Amino acid sequence: MHQLTLAEIARGLADKKFSSEELTKVLLARIAQLDPQLNSFISLTEDLALQQAKAADARRANGESGALLGAPIAHKDLFCTQGIRTSCGSKMLDNFKAPYDATVVAKLAAAGAVTLGKTNMDEFAMGSANESSYYGAAKNPWNLEYVPGGSSGGSAAAVAARLLPAATGTDTGGSIRQPAALTNLTGLKPTYGRVSRWGMIAYASSLDQGGPLARTAEDCAILLQGMAGFDPQDSTSIDEPVPDYSAGLNGSLQGLRIGVPKEYFSAGLDPRIADLIMASVEELKKLGAVIKEISLPNMQHAIPAYYVIAPAEASSNLSRFDGVRFGYRCEDPKNLEDLYKRSRGEGFGPEVQRRIMVGAYALSAGYYDAYYLKAQKIRRLIKNDFMAAFNEVDIILGPTTPNPAWKLGAKNNDPVAAYLEDVYTITANLAGLPGLSMPAGFVDGLPVGVQLLAPYFQEGRLLNVAHQYQQNTDWHTRTPTGF
Repeated sequence: MHQLTLAEIARGLADKKFSSEELTKVLLARIAQLDPQLNSFISLTEDLALQQAKAADARRANGESGALLGAPIAHKDLFCTQGIRTSCGSKMLDNFKAPYDATVVAKLAAAGAVTLGKTNMDEFAMGSANESSYYGAAKNPWNLEYVPGGSSGGSAAAVAARLLPAATGTDTGGSIRQPAALTNLTGLKPTYGRVSRWGMIAYASSLDQGGPLARTAEDCAILLQGMAGFDPQDSTSIDEPVPDYSAGLNGSLQGLRIGVPKEYFSAGLDPRIADLIMASVEELKKLGAVIKEISLPNMQHAIPAYYVIAPAEASSNLSRFDGVRFGYRCEDPKNLEDLYKRSRGEGFGPEVQRRIMVGAYALSAGYYDAYYLKAQKIRRLIKNDFMAAFNEVDIILGPTTPNPAWKLGAKNNDPVAAYLEDVYTITANLAGLPGLSMPAGFVDGLPVGVQLLAPYFQEGRLLNVAHQYQQNTDWHTRTPTGF
């Protein structure tokens, strides 16, 4: 049962081959058996899962149907879940039980999805390896000595190890696509505003976006269908109709114009990954796509711009965690200043502290124009590059990451090296574009992903291309040994 995709589970439940309760029990037992070596979960919600599974079975018995009705999933531990710990991977929120459900959680629960638990993540979503979590690093099921990517590393590791068919993640600079690439999954970052951020604990508000992680594009389409839509509670949510993503999967790629930016194939890219990317291009050409070289001239400025904007927004967002209202509070503070300093110093880990300090510096009176304002101007130039490119092509294709997964601890003393792993993914967040990573092969036994980018609200086009590619390749079907 654990090998079934979301789509196969939906068919199995509809045909009464098994019940949601049976499936849920199998997966909970599998998590209990295998997760100690992966550390992909922070909290398990067995009682809630069984309760939701029984309710889903009752709804099906009454004639209801739906792709997510009775399907088991997990949520990245920054989506608020009523009465359940929502930790954000941080000591700061280790004792926080959210008083309400995030919109994404509520929408998926209403569709009948069964929540098995909350997955491990980099603290406050800050990291590319899942190593900054207060609860310890999640491990990559393809090799337990390697990182699964971040910040949605727990979701990726759990799905890749077949502990469950799909999970939610969030993507601020690649945090869905990068772990998807490093664990052989399909991961989708929707257009900014497509999925509600209400109840999703913020890292960088103008960049964060929730999305699905699953084994196939078909499963991502099913999960995104349940997550997407306008939310009046979120001021950044966009009132745009949500198409039927599954219905568009089988469209022909004949004549589809795919742009390959020359800037992607620079010295920083592992040449073996470059070969796999070009092999995927050849595969898409066989399906009728037309390939064109394009240019994104301002891509070289993306990392410095991102690492000014994101920490600036983080320093502002995380100022609310001060030991006064909720979250961690230091013991026996001498006065208010001591309460603030020690609660934040003891509650936040080193990576979060580093980014708060960088952000506060960039926003300070003497440096706002020199750093933050300039970074926002570069952001506009990057967006303009994409708009010009999409006048010529329908999709942009390239690597998701410059390297395969690295060993746990290998980049702990060099944060800039870890930041450079985001070079291909952060531009989509700066421009607000949808992006998808799909499995494209292996280097030294470790998975590699190919990234697709599309114009605003063209998630369906990304899913269509990925699905057609997956109908003609088998990378996405490979399972890590032992799982």
